Amino acid sequence: MNEKNLNVKIDKEVAEGEYANLVLTVHSPSEFIFDFARILPGITEANIHTRIIMTPAHTKMFFKSLKDSIEKYESSFGEIKIDDDLKQKNIGFSKDN
Repeated sequence: MNEKNLNVKIDKEVAEGEYANLVLTVHSPSEFIFDFARILPGITEANIHTRIIMTPAHTKMFFKSLKDSIEKYESSFGEIKIDDDLKQKNIGFSKDN
């Protein structure tokens, strides 16, 4: 396979990042949409600050990359525990049954 080097740049403002503790996801046959927001204690609304739209194939590749990164993290630092409170609320995350 003939691979080319990719030069990736990041603006200073983007490099500072955005904190999100809520992700809403929806999908259609042609795309997945991820809306990132923050929930603050005592506040009853959250504004979406970032929307990412991906094809299903790119979403699956992202999922595999994220899964691999979590496994590497846990092998170095131990299991990431999810608070029982968060498990019950499933804030921003859901599992389709």
